[in-house]
Amino acid sequence: MPDPQREPEAETTTSEVPGAGESATASAAAGARPSPAAAARQRLRRLLTKPGRGQLIAGVLVFLVAVGAVTQVRTHATDKAYSNARQDDLVQILDGLNSESRRLQGEIEDLEQTRQSLRSGADRERVARSETERRVGELGILAGTVPAVGQGVRITVTDPDHKLSPELMLEGIEELRDAGAEAIEINDRVRVVASTSFGGGPGALRVDGVKIKTPVVLDVIGDSDSLATGASFRGGFADQVSGNAHGEVRISKQDKVLINSLHRARDNQYAHPASSPTGRR
Repeated sequence: MPDPQREPEAETTTSEVPGAGESATASAAAGARPSPAAAARQRLRRLLTKPGRGQLIAGVLVFLVAVGAVTQVRTHATDKAYSNARQDDLVQILDGLNSESRRLQGEIEDLEQTRQSLRSGADRERVARSETERRVGELGILAGTVPAVGQGVRITVTDPDHKLSPELMLEGIEELRDAGAEAIEINDRVRVVASTSFGGGPGALRVDGVKIKTPVVLDVIGDSDSLATGASFRGGFADQVSGNAHGEVRISKQDKVLINSLHRARDNQYAHPASSPTGRR
């Protein structure tokens, strides 16, 4: 039973409280507005999924600038390497490149002539057999499994302070290969091939596990002028031996270099010849 002395409680609504409606509306709006981080992610997503024309142009320009910068750095490095060379060295390098170009051109002409002979049908079997034998001989020289003879150079490396390191010898071998070396032999004992390893330490050099005594003698077959230039180029192998190992490099051009040492190839443990080039296109 209602108390006659108690006044009924007044119901309060947002419309009756000043500013209550505005506060609720502001709170709702604040809850709907995304945070600055979320807004930034949304703008980034729109830029990535729907790039504008200006963005595409800017991206292309950035790519071109990057390519230009890389090209400039590489060109600068190459120019710096040759800027320290003597004029005679540059002339010899150019002659070596021309000689290598003529050799490759001659090989291309021989291959084209062989192809024509095989296509003509006349003596096809004889030509194919001759070409196969020639290729086997070339591969045998590269693999070090057959002797080799030809013009080249003999390089003698002295090491009085026993500072000749495996890294320095490997660098010299790589320079000779770059100069067109076709066959290399060390101290009449070790045939250098692609898998040849250089180990030990300064004064205790080992090549393919064989201890190499000094002076180190390299017999190299190839264009003698190119090989001599490749070994004596300023800042190259000869200068490194003189500056770092306190040794000396003597280069003698030879009309006939005979290499008899052979590389004993190990049997492959995993790789085997494939019967057909499956999977190739």
